[in-house]
Amino acid sequence: MDEQRSGIMEAKRTVGMVLFDGFELLDVFGPLEFFGRYPEQFEILMLAEGMGAIRSAQGPAAMADIDLANCLPLDILIVPGGRGTRREVYNESLIAELRRLAENAQYVTSVCTGAGLLAKAGLLDGKRATTNKLAYAWATSQGPKVYWVPEARWVEDGNVFTSAGVSAGMDMALALIAKILGIETAREAAVYTEYIWNEDPSSDPFAHLAGLVD
Repeated sequence: MDEQRSGIMEAKRTVGMVLFDGFELLDVFGPLEFFGRYPEQFEILMLAEGMGAIRSAQGPAAMADIDLANCLPLDILIVPGGRGTRREVYNESLIAELRRLAENAQYVTSVCTGAGLLAKAGLLDGKRATTNKLAYAWATSQGPKVYWVPEARWVEDGNVFTSAGVSAGMDMALALIAKILGIETAREAAVYTEYIWNEDPSSDPFAHLAGLVD
């Protein structure tokens, strides 16, 4: 059941997107396109260890407007993937900030290899999760106590949502919007962006292409 209450306007939720050098562009801006469709329900914050321009894996930079260390509790924490995750799993201060923010967040989410950062922080221990299928071996090695799901577009376990690679973050974001605002709202967002939403989290052809399942 979604969390929408008939006749009652829910308080605006803060969506915190974590940036680091080498983040994947679509991991960040794909999901944010959908949350940004509803500014009365969601406030988007761009977070990093330092404010200013943070360069993506593809080159263009995004602006971080809040320092992670000074970030107040969030409702929704989103951790993207990208080449930079291979370095950031060794960044103890970043991992510590993810733990701190996740502790009070209503939802903790990752896109692509961002699951590797959540796993390194211990935030996926004992939970079902998925990640990018082409980087599956690396990402899953960060969390030996995680129940990794090789065939899934996204996985929901409690308040944690993890998605497969890159574009799968958009499907996951719509699933979270559906949970909060209702399925019709999520479908409306997909239609508005002319996006074909894969509503079935178990529909994952890329797991087969990557040889993770028969």
